[in-house]
Amino acid sequence: MAKKVLVVSTSLRGNSNSEILAKECERGAKDAGHEVEFVSLRGKDIRFCIGCMTCQKTGRCVLKDDVAEIMAKVKESEVVVFSTPIYYYEMCGQMKTLLDRLNPLYESDYKFRDIYMLATAADDDAHAIDKAYNGLQGWVDCFEKAELKGYVFGKGIAEPGDARNHTETLLDAYNLGKSL
Repeated sequence: MAKKVLVVSTSLRGNSNSEILAKECERGAKDAGHEVEFVSLRGKDIRFCIGCMTCQKTGRCVLKDDVAEIMAKVKESEVVVFSTPIYYYEMCGQMKTLLDRLNPLYESDYKFRDIYMLATAADDDAHAIDKAYNGLQGWVDCFEKAELKGYVFGKGIAEPGDARNHTETLLDAYNLGKSL
């Protein structure tokens, strides 16, 4: 059964390795017949949450930037795949900022159920993703109908575009998309 899938690339770097994985995941999901939308945070105006909690009363953020459009896409998707570079053993700052800004979804009738992570890191330790994955798990834990289902991690990928040379990781990202 076809699902509505949103792939969110959070890297701001051109020729981003995590975005290369995101594009492979998108291709796999499309090949599987899913309705897929790809969103990149590159070039988006995304401000920091100011913690006013107005969104808990109104269902909307008081800040006027590009997050409202992204949030609407997250809310209506059944599957959300977040792609991030690993910086200092954690998700990139713009991904964390986006997650914080998705707070208005907490009390909403969101459709997402399955959440996945794609990540790349220069470090070749298989555990370099752990803190970022746990950070995303913390966000998912706040949405009782959602579940963090898994990840694809490209380790030892440093230079821009280097992910294209990691065929096994590319295949894993494609297969993740195909299996959604």
